Amino acid sequence: MLQGKRIGLGITASHCTYDALLPMINSLKDAGASVVPIITHSVLTAATRFGTGEEWIARIEEATGEKVISTIVGAEPFGPKTPVDCMIIAPMTGNSISKFANAATDSPVLMAAKATLRNNSPVLIGISTNDALGLNGVNIMKLLNMKNVFFIPFGQDDPYKKPNSLISDFSLMVPAAAAALEHKQLQPLLIIHEEK
Repeated sequence: MLQGKRIGLGITASHCTYDALLPMINSLKDAGASVVPIITHSVLTAATRFGTGEEWIARIEEATGEKVISTIVGAEPFGPKTPVDCMIIAPMTGNSISKFANAATDSPVLMAAKATLRNNSPVLIGISTNDALGLNGVNIMKLLNMKNVFFIPFGQDDPYKKPNSLISDFSLMVPAAAAALEHKQLQPLLIIHEEK
C-alpha cells in the first residue's frame, strides 16, 4: 500500500499514547514504507510514568532503523533536499495543533511539516488532545480546511469524563496515509471509539 514511500513520522509529547507508537511504525514498514522519525524537544527531555525520553528514542530508533531527528536544523532539509512523500504527525498534541494551525515552526516536527507542505506533499495528523472540543476546536477546523493537510479519523475517547478530548484511531494510519498520498481524506473522519 505504501511500497517504496518515504514517510516522516513526527512524534509530539502525548506520552499516554506512546504504547501505540511501535505498532504504528511496524504497520508503516509492513506496508512497504521507510520511516524517518522526528521528535519535539519535550519528547526528548520528558521523564514520565510512561518512560524517559532516552528510553523511547532507543525504542523508536530500533523500530525504524533510523536516527531520530531532534533539532529544527536537522528537520529543515525535508524541504527541497531530502523530501518525504508524506509527513505523519502522530500523536499530535493540542499544543502542536495550535502552533501548526497558526504557522509557528518552533519544533523539529513542525519544521518538517512546513517543509513537506512546501513541496506540495501531504501532512497527515493523528490528534491526541484533551481540548479538541474546547479552545483548540478552532485550530482543528482551520487545519481541516488547509490544503494538503489530512487527518487520521478521530473521535471522543472518554466523552463523560473528558468531554473535550479527541484521539485518532491510530490503527487507521496506513489507509489514512494511502488516501493522503492521493490527496484524499479517509472517511468517515468522525468515528466512535469503543466505550471504556
